[in-house]
Amino acid sequence: MFNRAVSRLSRKRPPSAEINDSEGHPSSSRQSLKGTSEWATSLENLLEDPEGVKRFRFLKKEFSEENVLFWLACEEFKKTQGKKQMREKAKEIYMTFLSNKASSQVNVEGQSRLNETILETPHPLMFQKLQDQIFNLMKYDSYSRFLKSDIFLNHKKSEEQEENSSEAQTAAKRASRIYNT
Repeated sequence: MFNRAVSRLSRKRPPSAEINDSEGHPSSSRQSLKGTSEWATSLENLLEDPEGVKRFRFLKKEFSEENVLFWLACEEFKKTQGKKQMREKAKEIYMTFLSNKASSQVNVEGQSRLNETILETPHPLMFQKLQDQIFNLMKYDSYSRFLKSDIFLNHKKSEEQEENSSEAQTAAKRASRIYNT
């Protein structure tokens, strides 16, 4: 479910230049300089951009990728229609991120943990308090590390080089038109 959400987010951008993701695999998306500049202004802007989310998953290397996956799962959960689907997704989120036996357990305050019985009567905002805790953890910890990471800095540098190259080509085309008339 969670990888599908990230994959669906990633498909919103047209394919172009070859860029590697946080795991070194080729990425088929290209971001404008404005994009990485936007990522640097706030975690909210980063999480709104599918390519930003893909790159923010550098957390996998830091063993805290579960935070962004939990946050994404909660965002998808809020859009769920129908009680049966909501119950299924709530249980999946609980079993994946919140139970004592969770495969990708997130670190939330003990008193905020949900009791498994609440899964029988799910509602779109049932994970909101926990999602807010994880968001703040990412905002004040992971996000600042991300902005200093090689993944972000190299991506920004390559965009700046691409932008400068593009501007030089545009100037050359304009000069060519002037001299050819």
